[in-house]
Amino acid sequence: MKILVVNAGSSSLKYQLFDMETKNVLAKGNCERIGIDGKLVHTKIGQDKYIEMVEMKNHSEATRQVMRMLLDKDQGVISSVSEISAIGHRVVQGGPYFSKSVLVDDEVIADLEKCIDLAPLHTKPHLMGIAGCKDAMPDTPQVLVFDTAFHQTMPEEAYFYPIPYKLYEKYQIRRYGFHGTSHRYVSKLAMDFLGLDPENSKIITCHLGNGSSISAIKNGKVIDTSMGFTPLEGIEMGTRCGNIDPAIVTFIMEKEGYSPKEMSDFMNKQCGILGVSEVSSDLRDIEKALEEKNPKAELACKILAYGIKKYIGSYTAAMNGLDAIVFTAGVGENTPIVRLWAMENLEFFGIKIDPKKNEVTHHLPTNEFISADDSRVKIIVVPTNEELVIAEDTQEVVANNIRYERKFFN
Repeated sequence: MKILVVNAGSSSLKYQLFDMETKNVLAKGNCERIGIDGKLVHTKIGQDKYIEMVEMKNHSEATRQVMRMLLDKDQGVISSVSEISAIGHRVVQGGPYFSKSVLVDDEVIADLEKCIDLAPLHTKPHLMGIAGCKDAMPDTPQVLVFDTAFHQTMPEEAYFYPIPYKLYEKYQIRRYGFHGTSHRYVSKLAMDFLGLDPENSKIITCHLGNGSSISAIKNGKVIDTSMGFTPLEGIEMGTRCGNIDPAIVTFIMEKEGYSPKEMSDFMNKQCGILGVSEVSSDLRDIEKALEEKNPKAELACKILAYGIKKYIGSYTAAMNGLDAIVFTAGVGENTPIVRLWAMENLEFFGIKIDPKKNEVTHHLPTNEFISADDSRVKIIVVPTNEELVIAEDTQEVVANNIRYERKFFN
């Protein structure tokens, strides 16, 4: 069985084709600049990257270009479109409607459209990607896999904001959480790797990338997570400010004359590590700046590490204990200095990092301990694989014909 995993953006369509018998990726790529001039980047695993400039007016045409490459004599990996059993879509925001992955039908699309206001920059492109795949492959079943679904187990006190209840009911303003497929994947691997009982385990997962989130997972279920109503809340990120005093928002708007949209763009695109360091949003650049003794780069890195430390302390309290801490994603897997600074001075909680083991800086084929031998809480680095989670969910949903049961959650 072969599954095509799709992640649609406003002017892009990323894809990976999985062979589910081996769980291996056969080919992957990205259709870029859709609706502009068009660029196709395709890689058949084991071969060099192939790049082609090709016009793609919309996501339907982009999907057709994907099919062309997958069928190509030299770059392709299949002989017929019928070899693709299903398409799995990454969907960022499922709102209060979706708590699990589902087959696409008219009812699903109708409720997904209700999520546009909650994540307009993501949901509209997702809908275009779904429509494009349906147009290009009308007989192939499609499945939606939601970033927010794994976080639907949070209790009311964790997901509810202290705003008038009627506004929650009217606009569904609540904590949703994101990166759910990553948190689900690495927490499951961590439990297996450490031999923990899924029904009696306390894990904190740190998905650290350009966008970052931290989750408290007790007995296999999320009880809290750092991202909230949007992916802006939480720790400092590449260009996002994370948690700040809400009054700062109106203060800057008044002083700088920003409109609501301009203020939103400012907090999402000009703050965080980029804004503090004035160097870059990329931690690789920050590491180089640290070597050059750049004080602003050091401050940006310390703010990030301190934010991680505070979440770990609060989540340990919320779960009344802790078995393991997991670092994953680009920064979590590849930036030792952030892990080191975040884990320092936590011995009170039974957390002790081994500085030498922590010097892991590459994507490992297996999970890796970075905790000291006498650390009660285990600290591990686990490479994430969100696309595989989407492929596996898609396979299960199609095999069991899992249909959408409309229900307003929480």
